[in-house]
Amino acid sequence: MPSNRSSRLPGFFNLPLEQRLAKVVEVGDLNLEAQAALHGESGLTLEQADHMIENAIGLFSLPLGVAVNFIVNQREVLVPMVIEEPSVVAGASHMAKLARAGGGFTARTTEPEMIAQIQILDVPDLEAASQQLLRHKQELLAKADLVDQAINRLGGGARDLEIRPLHDTPVGTMLVVHLIYDTRDAMGANVVNSVAESLAPTIESLTGGRVHLRILSNLADHRLAHASCRIPAKELAFGQFSGDQVRDGIIEAWAFAVADPYRAATHNKGIMNGVDAVLIATGNDWRAVEAGAHAYAARDGSYTSLSRWWVTKQGDLEGTLEMPLAVGTVGGATRVHPTAKACLKLMGVSSARELAEIVVSVGLAQNLAALRALATEGIQRGHMKLHARQVAIAAGAHGVLIEHVARQLIAEGVMILERAQEMVRRWNEE
Repeated sequence: MPSNRSSRLPGFFNLPLEQRLAKVVEVGDLNLEAQAALHGESGLTLEQADHMIENAIGLFSLPLGVAVNFIVNQREVLVPMVIEEPSVVAGASHMAKLARAGGGFTARTTEPEMIAQIQILDVPDLEAASQQLLRHKQELLAKADLVDQAINRLGGGARDLEIRPLHDTPVGTMLVVHLIYDTRDAMGANVVNSVAESLAPTIESLTGGRVHLRILSNLADHRLAHASCRIPAKELAFGQFSGDQVRDGIIEAWAFAVADPYRAATHNKGIMNGVDAVLIATGNDWRAVEAGAHAYAARDGSYTSLSRWWVTKQGDLEGTLEMPLAVGTVGGATRVHPTAKACLKLMGVSSARELAEIVVSVGLAQNLAALRALATEGIQRGHMKLHARQVAIAAGAHGVLIEHVARQLIAEGVMILERAQEMVRRWNEE
């Protein structure tokens, strides 16, 4: 997005769909190709889909929205989000608006290093084999660098070798080699898997064992993303709730997730509502990131919150989110899918690390939105309006009747399909 444009778009939600798209095109300075892709006029074709997966028979659509108000590392960002759940885009946008009062989101990432795992079985002497591998570490790293010369030229490649003996597994002892590999702007699954496979013969020769699995790990704990934000307490006030009440309620709700894995699972799911929506919009592997995030949440032996919230000395609310985040801006669906390419262009990202910094910021915003709702008026109120519209549409409502039925359902406090169908029938009979 051009540096002189703002992601703060008052009234954006109330604009008709066509005007929202036009505004995004203007603010994001998008060309006609990107505009057509976002509009669904030139998105993924059947022919492209047929080359992406096996046994393709068609396409499946989901809503594409835009979260507004985001400032990430002092840069205004419009954030594309693909999701079917109501309130997620609105929640992220609202929390980004509150975060602006504290300077927006500050984010950082570690180097884009992935882990290739190589499992070695039937090792005669684990200690001797480990020492032998470490003695030939530089040789193994050099071999790994030969696999993808393009990544090597871009400054990526093999970085380190780690040895992990595993005792007491269901099949006995084994040795696991972790090759740490910098994938630059790629997510890196293909190159990491290729590297692991290429090293197998040499590793067998060095250890006297049998190499079995050769595969990347989705617990990408060498590739972390971290976001933080500070919300002045006064910005949290609304309705009957004071800023201090909301702040303290958010921290109390977060503390529940820290202590209880049953709550932490839903707490972290709320984070992933935001994270996954951006990953899908940009053609990234959201399943891999999900797996890594939940494993990271249990890294100390018990499953807990990925985020942290506390009160600053000034009485403000401050929060952080840290998680593994392996994303790419080249390769895979990001190269093939026209809409994914348009979404990356809309965000104006120039690297995978910059994309990860935006994604983790959205995750933190979404976490704040859920905690704020839970700690005040309850989670259902925010869902109610959009859910009512969905029920109205399912009941056969069209045009202005959708809003009429939705308003009546909310007024009656019921979300029953049969009641909505009755309203539609009466309207059509009048």
